[in-house]
Amino acid sequence: MSISIGVVGAGQFAPSFLRLWSAHPDVKDVRLTDVVPERTAELAAKQGVSLTYQSFEEMLASDVDAVAIFTQRWLHGEMAIQALEAGKHVYSTVPMAIQADQIARIIELVKETGLTYMMGETSFYYPSSVYCRQRLAAGDFGRVFYAEGDYVHDMDLGFYAAYQYSGGEDWKKTASFPPMLYPTHAVGNVLSVTGQHATHVSCIGVQDDRGDGVFDKEISDFDNDFSNATALFKLADGGIMRTNEMRRVGYPSHIRESRLRVFGTEGSFEQLATTTLWQNKQGVEDISELMETKPSGSLDDADLANVDPALRDAFRSGLSPVHDRDRLPAEFAGLHNGHEGSHHFLADDFVRAVADKTLPPVNAWVAARYTLPGIYAHQSALQGGVQLEIPDHGDAPA
Repeated sequence: MSISIGVVGAGQFAPSFLRLWSAHPDVKDVRLTDVVPERTAELAAKQGVSLTYQSFEEMLASDVDAVAIFTQRWLHGEMAIQALEAGKHVYSTVPMAIQADQIARIIELVKETGLTYMMGETSFYYPSSVYCRQRLAAGDFGRVFYAEGDYVHDMDLGFYAAYQYSGGEDWKKTASFPPMLYPTHAVGNVLSVTGQHATHVSCIGVQDDRGDGVFDKEISDFDNDFSNATALFKLADGGIMRTNEMRRVGYPSHIRESRLRVFGTEGSFEQLATTTLWQNKQGVEDISELMETKPSGSLDDADLANVDPALRDAFRSGLSPVHDRDRLPAEFAGLHNGHEGSHHFLADDFVRAVADKTLPPVNAWVAARYTLPGIYAHQSALQGGVQLEIPDHGDAPA
């Protein structure tokens, strides 16, 4: 089965995925739309996209099989609902949504229609996650009782430019997006290893003091002044997960923006910016080379023209030694990868799920388990850290 994919949003992420889907042997054509017509025309011309639309609604009214949502993070939930209601398969960048009722509606629609929903969570494919799943399956961790996932990305390292690019003159209104409403790189990194889900959370937010109008409640569309937040979760098996979402932090996020630590009764895994260790009761092994992803392209590549230089390293990281290169389409060889080697796997897994009528790894039920913890963590922080119960939609149907 060959499918058509309509990409929504001609911003920073779209170019590399347009190229991957255009090269995929089971994609017959890719299409494009953006709210800024000039961006649609520019990107379509660069990548040879022949079919464009004036609006998202026009795309949904067409015969396109699937849509891929690359828009601002607070729009994903409602757009995914619109697309599913229009009978389209959906690939959505993270997060799944920022409201719990939107997540419930997406799952309801996937059940009713049988359509594919996949959230493009990069951390599922990080070398750290792949490696830890392998060690857990081999029994090397013993019982995992505690894990930490961090998303440590300072605003000064590319985020100001990213929000200015997408938000225009009023960019500060949305640059205050609450850190815990973008939880999936931290939460997903842990849960993709353990296979568990969070049941309860207590979270503390740190009020920003930069005074530059970002994370200012008087300006914020989200009434938010938290720039950093830390959450402690109870997991379904009685284990513990801690996550950090940091936007003001003295850390080189361009080197590694997501970090994982996993502790078991028999072994443990710890990751810093440039060092990764496997440890057990006998000693310590430096496995940093196994986590290393070689650059997949130049920092001056034309596809990265609209990406701030501080963010470009993340968009050109290739595969690591622990990645299964053989499972990818041969047509992807030599094409840009990104975010610790995840882009190739994300693009292929969505096509495979739609074409083969199978569940993608980060399906609607898994996506809910990666996203809901952050929504409730933010609510906890607003209430001074009170413990809240996190709803669960269960496992995906067999």
